[in-house]
This record gives sequence, structure tokens and C-alpha cells, in this order.
Amino acid sequence: MTQITDMQKTPTPYSRTNPFPAKVLKNINLNGAGSNKETRHIELSLKGSGFTYAPGDAAGIIPQNAPELADMILDAMGWDSNTPVQVNDSTFTIRDALISQFELTTLNKKIVQQAANLTENGKLAELIADDARLKEYLYGRDVLDLVSEFGPWKATPQEFIGILRKMAPRLYSIASSLTAHPDEVHLTIGAVRYNAQGRVHKGACSVMIAERVKEGDTVPLFIQPNKHFKLPAKDKDIIMIGPGTGIAPFRSFIEERAVTKATGKAWLFFGDQHEATDYLYRSELENYLKAGVLTHISTAFSRDTDKKVYVQHRMLENSKELFSWLEEGAHVYICGDKQNMARDVNEALLTIIEKEGAMSREDAENYLKQMSDEGRYQKDVY
Repeated sequence: MTQITDMQKTPTPYSRTNPFPAKVLKNINLNGAGSNKETRHIELSLKGSGFTYAPGDAAGIIPQNAPELADMILDAMGWDSNTPVQVNDSTFTIRDALISQFELTTLNKKIVQQAANLTENGKLAELIADDARLKEYLYGRDVLDLVSEFGPWKATPQEFIGILRKMAPRLYSIASSLTAHPDEVHLTIGAVRYNAQGRVHKGACSVMIAERVKEGDTVPLFIQPNKHFKLPAKDKDIIMIGPGTGIAPFRSFIEERAVTKATGKAWLFFGDQHEATDYLYRSELENYLKAGVLTHISTAFSRDTDKKVYVQHRMLENSKELFSWLEEGAHVYICGDKQNMARDVNEALLTIIEKEGAMSREDAENYLKQMSDEGRYQKDVY
């Protein structure tokens, strides 16, 4: 019997638990000068990964926290940054563990409750005894806020990391077609920054991409299939509703349909704050419109007029044609904010179906449910 040497063993395939070090080919800001936003278009090489993907799938990135955030926590706790800690079977310095192993940019109820056992500050016990106050406290705060507000701490570095959550990957809708860009994956990532408690808070992954990841660097990446957000047959009409970074999967859809020469019509609804600075992928989209890959583009820029105009308003303005597309079998896709946008767009669709189809509200809801059951109404919301 032939003995298999280490050199002959099949390498472990890349996956969520074994992410691929994807080389950064391009990392640019899509927003113009003066915009309130920073949206990064990042192109990553998949050469050697074995990964494939379809339009509608997502990519996961394993982020690292900003080193300055870890340093501020160490200062607040009074710890030596080189103190060793154990994370599973590995040894790290406490600084490296805070940067690479644990969630620092968000808090949850369990962390705050467990932290009460590690501090001599009685105000934390009072906070966790009041559910409404605790829920309000958690919003917009991070681990640095917790350690700054409720010292002095009696925890060792090892005890403290025991209450933290392990670093989770961030999932982003893929913004490219593999057919159009072999061995590449493109992402559209909005940098998350906000002021709270007297300082700027930053999203772990989005600001890592915006501030610290340069062309030529690598990021740990995997592909996450999404069976519930897929293009239909090439001859089917599609209606895509994606404001802001919700444009990402629709760039993938449009590229795929351009390469495969789809015959179905395509209507894009896109919105953001200002047309001059926030019309993401504008030249690409306008070229697709000229080439006939896109049939219509309806845009809504909320801060360019006295009255805020959003994508759902553009849908209602085009209700007659939109309903005729639905009646002809068009597939509807929504990508973006779950809290407000997706709800408002769903409401607009119901209003359009009710009005143009001369239906009751109940019948309109059944119409939309049937579309959903047939796979003609799909959402990728977060």
C-alpha cells in the first residue's frame, strides 16, 4: 500500500472557516468631493481560491478592529499591551487579541450583564436591572464606552476577553458578474462612521476597508451563496430597487445580463442623497441604458429638493407602467435597508397593485404574496 506523504495531501479548500487571502486589485471612493458619505468600490482577486459565485451571492470578509480602538481600551483598563492571553488553543498578546479576535465596535445585553461582575462600579448593576435603560444604553455604544464609563475594573485581561464575542465575518452583496470579471469579485461597501459619546465610532470592517486596506494588500474572504436572490431566465423582465449600497447586487445582475445578452427588459430604481456626489456607478449605468441592457433608470436624490424624494415616490409616479410590467411577469428585487426602505417599497408596491389593478388591499396583498411564492418578489435586506 502506498503511503501518502504530507506533500500529496489534498489542500484544505477555502471556506468560511478557512478564508482565502484575496489580493486587493482596486479600492476607490465612489462618492464625489463634498459628499456626506464614503462608499468604497473594492475589487479582489480570486485567483487560486477555487471560488465561484452567481449574481445575488454574497462575500464574507473577516475584519480586524482599528488598532487605536484597542489601544484606547488598554489605556482605560491600565493593562500592558504585551500581556499574554489564551484564545482557544492559541496565545496572543492582549493587544493583538483585541484587534483580531473579538468584537469591539458593538455591545449586547449579555456582555454588559457579565461585565457587572468585573467592576466595582455599582452604577452598572443599576443599569442592568432596568431593561428599558439598558436597551437605550446599548444603542450606538461600543466596548470602549463600557470600560470608560464603569471603572474601576478588577478584571484581568483573560477574564475580560472571556465576556467578549468572537469576531464575526461581515457579509456584502457581490457587485460583479464572474462571467464579466473572471477570477475577480467586486464589492460596494459604505464606510460606517458616527459621533456618539463625544467621539467618532467606526464600523470594524467598512472602515478597515476605507482607511487601512490598500491595493496589493490581502483580506480574508469567502463566498456565501444566496439561493433566495437569483436572476430569472434571460427572457424575463426584472425590476431592481436598490438605493445607496443596495445597488451592489444589481450591478452584478446588469453585468451578467449584458454578457449573456439577455432579452428581458430591465428597470432600475436607484436613490441616494445628492445626484452630483452620490450617484454610484453613474457612467456605467448610463452606458448600459444607451446600450439597451437597461430599459429605464429612475433616480431619487433626497437632499436635492426641498421635499425629500425616495425610490418609492418614483415607483408611485410610474405606477401604470410598473403594474403593466408586473402583469407581464416581471420579477421584482429589493436590496438595502430593512428598517425603512424595504417596508416603504413594499407599501408602494401594494398601493400600485391596488390602484392599477382596481383591487382591494387584501387582494393586492395576495397578489404580492403569489409573486413571492413564485419567486418573482425577492429581497436582500439588512
